[in-house]
Amino acid sequence: MINPMDLSGRIIMVTGASSGLGREASILLSQLGAHVILVGRNEEQLNKTLSLMEGDRHYIKPFDLKEVDEIPKWMKAIAAETGPLSGLVHSAGISATLPLRGTSTKKLEEIMRVNFTAAMNLTKAIRLKGIRAKSVSIVCISSVVGLAGTPGLSAYSASKGALISFCRSAAVELANEGIRINSVAPGHVMTEMGEKTRDTLPPEHFKALEAKHPLGFGTPRDVANAVAFLLADTGKWITGTTMVVDGGILTR
Repeated sequence: MINPMDLSGRIIMVTGASSGLGREASILLSQLGAHVILVGRNEEQLNKTLSLMEGDRHYIKPFDLKEVDEIPKWMKAIAAETGPLSGLVHSAGISATLPLRGTSTKKLEEIMRVNFTAAMNLTKAIRLKGIRAKSVSIVCISSVVGLAGTPGLSAYSASKGALISFCRSAAVELANEGIRINSVAPGHVMTEMGEKTRDTLPPEHFKALEAKHPLGFGTPRDVANAVAFLLADTGKWITGTTMVVDGGILTR
């Protein structure tokens, strides 16, 4: 049987692998044959992700992506152990519902540092000799709020919009190096973070949010499928684009 999304033998780093979309992407990539480098701050949760994965030669590499200047040296040490990377999924991120009047410069910079600046530095690092394989696919997890305005999410939306623009420009710059880079923009997905939204919003507001998605809320696997598609040969002629996986919210 032919599996066009087969990732056997490929080494792929996933940030934010300790929970949510990063965890589900890691699980699916392992099921498709990849060797996955699990990145996150919480080693206990990374081990939980590992326990749900298939195959072998996976790696747990705890790291705080706020330390953006340390990323190249850190990635070089990892590649020396694992071998060159064929893929990178930047799923780590900070989500914060803050009205504009309550958004401090410090909080804005914290959100941008992890959501956007880390993605840029990871991309810069994977270009280095010894870190990357001959062909590389990078997928950044953005959000539909990077494409459509949402009250109370100005800082978060800005970081996700920056990711989309970065991928578009970097794709042109890196194409001749054999590097593809795309983003995935999910709607509301019922991860741990999604459940927190259910708990914090008044019931009528949560129902209104669900009603904005013609196909209902998504699952982490819905997003992981899109990530895997872009990493595999199924996405080999795709770069600089944003794959919207949102249950139809942007059709409104």
